[in-house]
This record gives sequence, structure tokens and C-alpha cells, in this order.
Amino acid sequence: MTISRRQFLRLTAGAAAPPAMSRIARAQTYPTRPITMVVPYAAGGPTDVIGRIVAEGMRAILPQPIIVETVGGAQGNLGVGRVARAAGDGYTLGIGDWSTHVVNGAIYSLQYDALKDFEPIALLVSNPYLVVARKSMPASDLKGLIAWLKANAGNAAVGTAGVGSPPHLGGVLLEKLAGVRVQFVPYRGGGPYMQDLVAGQIDLVIDNPANALPQVRAGTIKAYAATAMSRMAAAPDIPTVDEAGLPGFYLSNWKGFWVPKGTPREVVARLNAAVMDALADPVVRQRLADLGQEIFPRSQQTPDALAAFQKAETKKWWPIIKAANIKGE
Repeated sequence: MTISRRQFLRLTAGAAAPPAMSRIARAQTYPTRPITMVVPYAAGGPTDVIGRIVAEGMRAILPQPIIVETVGGAQGNLGVGRVARAAGDGYTLGIGDWSTHVVNGAIYSLQYDALKDFEPIALLVSNPYLVVARKSMPASDLKGLIAWLKANAGNAAVGTAGVGSPPHLGGVLLEKLAGVRVQFVPYRGGGPYMQDLVAGQIDLVIDNPANALPQVRAGTIKAYAATAMSRMAAAPDIPTVDEAGLPGFYLSNWKGFWVPKGTPREVVARLNAAVMDALADPVVRQRLADLGQEIFPRSQQTPDALAAFQKAETKKWWPIIKAANIKGE
């Protein structure tokens, strides 16, 4: 039997329609059951709190709840590995940050590739760090502090939260850009090193604003600069590093969402739309601002923007980390 060209095209178009319609239907009906959001740190920490705030905003858009599962340990590697091994069906969502998705790949031997084994969903928030020193530090500004560090080469005690932590890598970047040498003093966390900074037992810390700002406002320590391009909304009186005399000294702990590699594009787009709507919600925005978090502009909340940002951060930090011979403990 022979068929006309018009009949042939109609038949082939009909044959191609079911898969396309299946993808569309999947995107429209997803999700049909609860989504698990894996937090790679302990419950109650900043990443957990931020993830829950955004997840609550997403629940107003998605027809299913988002259940939070905290998988702490190994500097976040256990939780991120849990996401990497999960099925790429959109029902496992991971929140991560600069440490888990950039730094850890340079200092640990991982069972996954943070750049290749995930599908990016969206950038969420970031917070810069503050260069703070003991109250008795003689320097009155950042340029003076750098001069003091040079005059006391190798003797200035800089507190950190351990090898590879943001305060540690911030200090390494300070050494590189300012041409100084310091002595790193590791602590178990921000509370202990802040206690010693207030007591004058150490000289300097590059610290999270949530930890440092209460002491700055109380007048128990000095703040010299914020490691960002623009001033912090929570501390507009503190100059940026560019303004203070050390341009390019940027350090921020940013956070984003990822799903396992192979998750359908339609599902990625659905999750991204839910995140963007949540981050536009005034209640969510205020709750994040109260934590000192700065929401990325809407134009940077796309999957492509997160992929490009993560690659740029990896390109910047991996050479710094490896040149300093930093190894995971």
C-alpha cells in the first residue's frame, strides 16, 4: 500500500507526540509525592535554617511538602554524597554552599564530582565576611592593619574554625593579596575564637557577620572591612575591602540548591520556578535578611547562573588552596 506524503507526515508526527506529551505531563504533575531536601550539616545550623525558610516558601507553590533530612559529617561530604547517589527524579534536593561545592573538592578525595555529578537549580543567598581584630589593635583602618601585619610578620595570631574553613581560607587570601604572613590558630568553631578575640588572646579573625557584628556593636572588637563589592545592609557603616584599600579581597559563603545528575530538565525548571517565587516572597526575604543573608538578584537565580558561578569560584579558589598545600583533616 502506498500513502501520500501528507499522510506520512501526519503518521510520523503522531508517533513523536507521546514522548513529548509525556514530558509535558510529567512537568505539569510533578511532584506527586513529598520531596526530600538534604542538608549536609547538623540540624539548627545556618544552612539548615536557611534551607527550611526557602523550603517553606516553595511549599506555597509546589503541591507537595518538602521534608528536611540533615546528614551531617565529614565537612558536609556525607550529605552531598547522599544527593549524588540519589535517583535523578526530582524527589531529592540538596542544599550546599561554597565549602561543600567548591572548597571540599580541592582538599578531600571525594566519591563524586561537585561540578559534574549534579544539576544546578538556583543560587539562594550569600553573606560576606568581616575583617575584625582585638579592641587593642593599634591600627585604625585596613591599610594600617596590613602595615601592622607586615611589621609583625609571622607573629600575628589569626583565629580560624579549622583547616579549609572560611576564616582560614580568608586568611590565606589575605596573605596572598596583602603580601603578609600570619600564624593561624585553629578553633572548634566561631564561639571559642570570638571569646579569645574579645579577650585579646588572638589578633585577628575574618569572621561571619552573624558571629562578629554583635561584638562590633558592643565595642569589644574592631571592624575594618567587609569582604564584598558593596556595603552590607546589616552594617552599612563598615567599608568594603575596595573602599578600605585591599581591592579584590572578596570572600562570601553562598548557598544554592542542586539535584542529582540526570534529573529531567522539565523538573529542574519546575524546582527553579518554585525557588524564584519563594525568594520573591516578602516574608521569606525578611526572614533571610534578619539572618544577615543577601539574596542573589533574580537574574542570578537561574540554573545556568549557578553553574557559571560555581565554576568561577572553583577556578578562583582551587589554585589558592593547592598553592597553600591545604589538606583535609
